[in-house]
Order: sequence, then C-alpha cells, then structure tokens
Amino acid sequence: MFTGIVEELGTVRALRQEAGGWHLNVAARAVLEGTRLGDSIAVNGACLTVTHLESQGLTFGLAPETLARTNLGDLAAGAPVNLERSLAANGRVGGHFVQGHVDGTGVLAERREDGDSLRIAVTAPPHLLRYLVSKGYIAVDGVSLTVIDVLEDRFTFMLVAYTLQHIVLPSRPLGSRVNLEVDVLAKYAERFLRPPAP
Repeated sequence: MFTGIVEELGTVRALRQEAGGWHLNVAARAVLEGTRLGDSIAVNGACLTVTHLESQGLTFGLAPETLARTNLGDLAAGAPVNLERSLAANGRVGGHFVQGHVDGTGVLAERREDGDSLRIAVTAPPHLLRYLVSKGYIAVDGVSLTVIDVLEDRFTFMLVAYTLQHIVLPSRPLGSRVNLEVDVLAKYAERFLRPPAP
C-alpha cells in the first residue's frame, strides 16, 4: 500500500532484458533507507519488487503483465521516475490509499498555467473514466491527485507549485503515456452492486 506522495525522483540507469526477463535499474538515494531485498517500491505508480540493492540504486524485475499495463516499457536511460516506498503501519496517509496496481495508461493531452499552478488534462479509455468523479481520487504515475472534471474522453486535475517541483509529470511532453490507478473503492462498489450471475 502507498499514499501517492512521491518521496524522490530517481533516474533510470537501464531497462534491459536478461535471462528471459526484464530488469529496471534506477539510481536513487532517499528510498534506499531501510529498504531490503523483496520490499515493494512504487515506480511511476507501479508496485515493483526490489531484486538487487547497491549503494546508490536498486533493481526491479518486470513481469510481462507490468510491461503490458504500464508505461515502464517506454523508459530509457536518463529518464526520471517517481519513487515511493510502501507505507509503514505507523505512517501517515498524506494522499489516498494507492495500491500500486496500475489499471492502464492515459495520454497527457493538455496543460495550461493557472497562476503558479498547472491545469492538466489526460485522455483515458472509457473503462477507466467510468470510475472517476469530480473531486474524487486518482493516481497519475503514482501521484495522488484530486480530479477536477470528468469529460467524455478525458479528466482534468491541478498541480500546485510545490508538487510541480517534485514529480516527473511537468517534464513530460504532450502525448506521453501516464500510468493510471483509479480508486479501488469505486471498483469494489461496482462489484457489490452488480447483480449476481445466474
């Protein structure tokens, strides 16, 4: 479980295929503190398992499902990534409950300055937009955000000045894919309200 509050920006060292699997190596500092092999860290919102630790970085294994459902396969050496360690039992939930289970990707469609903040629109497929409501939660590349509007093919949100300086999204060009995780409570509510199968 995560909160959607990015702890640091890491830098991709390599994304490579070895021995039939994919491995992502990231340079980092803050998230190394207290981290052990097998721990979970959210990388752009995707919960990944630490498979190797070094003094200034860590490596994760990427399953085919992870590559198919997220934007992690788009990463290249030098790319920044949002990093967050999993929530400690006695930790504060500064954002919202984020599982690190990416539901799919959207596309960065528009950004517009609004004072010292940035208004952003992301296009998303209908099967994800159905779970969004105005003033509800969404995680975009692992960042806990409040939805402003839900439109026919997109949703909008704001990034305040502080957040702009501490996450990857402002540096991404329009047309970039972003990882989306909708509020799991919406999915559970839909499941409970669905008529039982005959």
